[in-house]
Amino acid sequence: MDSIFWQAIVDLQPIPGSLARGNSYSVGTDGISTVKYRKLPTAWPADGETIRVKGLFGANNIYVYDPKAVHHILVKDQDIYEETAGFLENMRLTFGESLFTALGDRHRLHRKMLSPVFSIAHMREMVHLFYEISHKLENTLVKMTTNGPKEVDILEWSTRLALELIGQSGLGYTFDTLEEGSTPHPYGLASKQVVPLSGGLYANAVNEVIAPIISRVVSPRVGRFLADWVPWKDLQGFRDVMDTLNGTAAEILEEKKKAILAGDKAMKAQVGHGKDIMSILLKSNMNASLEDKLTDEELHGQVSSLTFAATDTTSSALSRILHLLAANKECQDRVRQEIRQAKEDSGGHDIDYDTARADMILPLATPVKGIDGSDIQEIPVPNGTKIFVSVISSNTNPHYWGPDSYEWKPERWLNKLPDTVINARIPGVYSHLLTFFAGGRSCIGFKFSQLEMKVALALLLDQLEFAPSKERTVWQMTFVSLPHPDYESVRPRLPLVISRAA
Repeated sequence: MDSIFWQAIVDLQPIPGSLARGNSYSVGTDGISTVKYRKLPTAWPADGETIRVKGLFGANNIYVYDPKAVHHILVKDQDIYEETAGFLENMRLTFGESLFTALGDRHRLHRKMLSPVFSIAHMREMVHLFYEISHKLENTLVKMTTNGPKEVDILEWSTRLALELIGQSGLGYTFDTLEEGSTPHPYGLASKQVVPLSGGLYANAVNEVIAPIISRVVSPRVGRFLADWVPWKDLQGFRDVMDTLNGTAAEILEEKKKAILAGDKAMKAQVGHGKDIMSILLKSNMNASLEDKLTDEELHGQVSSLTFAATDTTSSALSRILHLLAANKECQDRVRQEIRQAKEDSGGHDIDYDTARADMILPLATPVKGIDGSDIQEIPVPNGTKIFVSVISSNTNPHYWGPDSYEWKPERWLNKLPDTVINARIPGVYSHLLTFFAGGRSCIGFKFSQLEMKVALALLLDQLEFAPSKERTVWQMTFVSLPHPDYESVRPRLPLVISRAA
């Protein structure tokens, strides 16, 4: 049976790579540009959407964006296809026990506890807070343009905005005044270093093996000693970042617990007035049965993971949107016109919520050509085989989206989508895309993130015009796609020129 499994995977078309290190990490996490990344599938000698890639020391891995296979992995058989031990251990080292690291019933419990705070009813209550915070950034950027156009790092301001949004609405905590000349909170600065530093630490495939072993045999105290004394710049930088993230999370959690014990009056006096995500989660946890309670370690992990996920992904997406609009003035003008019309229809007020809102057989929708030229309809997958689900390859697959799939064309969403997209049955939770993933691992806060961005864009684009900087920008593919001035830069940034909109 093993030989059959082996032969089935070997028959898949391979792509080049290092014998020792393989090529799976080059495909997924080495920080290559999005332009280069999206062209890789068309360059590989495969006539399908499932490709064999090599892991450490030649281990067979699978790179897939075939929609039928992705549905089995992320939805139908999601309890079988779990994250790798290396990924889970790295997440634990970074964020502690949380939604990122829980599996099976424990993962379902985490989602059950968090789901009410991401409901439409609760988000509707948060809209006024999103506007209040976003108006602060709007006023700051408008003031910057008093004497004419000015170049600013939009990623920095997007990060500060996203952190303050999740701070007040998610944690009942304020990080930033969002005023020009004010100092960004250390948490925001640290969170933007997680991805670049972890790329340096974890890009080497050896960490898939070393991290799980070390976590089992080395105590946290010994691990800290090694982090302090091993002469490795990336490791010590990562240690400092983790100290900041964990220290802030512990401070926030302790304040929340004290306020809850002090009663409703103390809760209402806090930022968020007791309606923030963590306050609701802590109250729910106190009333939960013993088997359904989250531990203190898990609550701490929720603060860290929730804050990081809401800050880095939202700020990156918001920056990407503004970067694209800066490069497409006609589209930017159209969006601005629509925003102003919607605002006029609202009587000059902010736009309301309703306007803004084991061994398995892996079946394939598209047959894969084997190295002998035969069609492969399904792939027996040996237990332990690593599978990489490609979000970007699915989102830009020309077989479904057409020959212009790599072009940024907002108007495609204003028209009927191609039948090939509809019939592909891509299992993503949002609009035939895998951007927010699928199944039990889908982004629990994707509506929350969308609402934040819509509010921010409605305010900023109404008052400001964005134009490209002369500085080169490269969007690198890592755990979170981030803009850099070049491939060697560790610190991400996105300079854009802002001016008063006519």
